[in-house]
Amino acid sequence: MKGPLLVAVVDDDESVRESLPDLLREFGFAVEAFASAQSFLSASGLQQIRCLILDVLMPGMSGADLLQALQACGNAMPVILVTANTDACRDPRLQGAGVVDCLAKPFSEAQLLKALSAALPVG
Repeated sequence: MKGPLLVAVVDDDESVRESLPDLLREFGFAVEAFASAQSFLSASGLQQIRCLILDVLMPGMSGADLLQALQACGNAMPVILVTANTDACRDPRLQGAGVVDCLAKPFSEAQLLKALSAALPVG
């Protein structure tokens, strides 16, 4: 039997990095949280991650920059964007980059579950 699917959370907001993984674990996922796009890219085991929950606007390397870097490496994991500024979801660099949904913070559990269902295979 396989273990829980691994979801990565990349968000510079510490409160999101603490609360969102707890919720995802309640949903039955394994979770790794990262404070920056750079720390995510330097982590080992990226190939095991089945879904990326990514803040769009972060200092340093933005969510769009991270998606471009993943595409350049041939990594095509599904991505759920989260942002306090929904205009950021219109960034053309985010189009066609495996983005499944863009959720406005704060988002509901139901919105997150719907996005996860779209991003991850059932069974």
